[in-house]
Amino acid sequence: MTADAPLTRQSFRRLNPISTPRPVSQLPDRVWTDEDWDRIRHGYRARDMDEKWNLFVEDDVLYMHRSWTGHGVYEVSFAPAAGRGMRIASAVVEADGKRCRSMGDAYDCLMMELVISAIVLGESAAELRAGLVELTARASRRSDLPPGAVEHSVLGLRSGS
Repeated sequence: MTADAPLTRQSFRRLNPISTPRPVSQLPDRVWTDEDWDRIRHGYRARDMDEKWNLFVEDDVLYMHRSWTGHGVYEVSFAPAAGRGMRIASAVVEADGKRCRSMGDAYDCLMMELVISAIVLGESAAELRAGLVELTARASRRSDLPPGAVEHSVLGLRSGS
């Protein structure tokens, strides 16, 4: 496999499929360009212990796994958008609370888009990051959560990465 070859299921040492899939009813509105889709289809491998996501695509489905455990968290099905590009047509999330804790569809919608945007595409995604901090603070009933700590604990990104 060359450095330019897309990552596949076989690219990863340990992957565990979603054991208890739950449909996500709220999906991002974003349409990813054809260029974005090419980058998404290449996948992403965590480069060190601080990064938390491994991703690969099979048949227009993006599989999003936690890098440490190999547990599947999201399976995101893409479809062509009207005109050009790709959009998320459907998604499922791991519903087993022992494998993944979900904070609801709004959180899952934001998280899927944020992982794709910030991690795979390397975008700043400032608005999405702010939304993550707000949803996490609301769920924890704390208003003093440091944004960088939230992002790092959930995404594996340091502030500004």
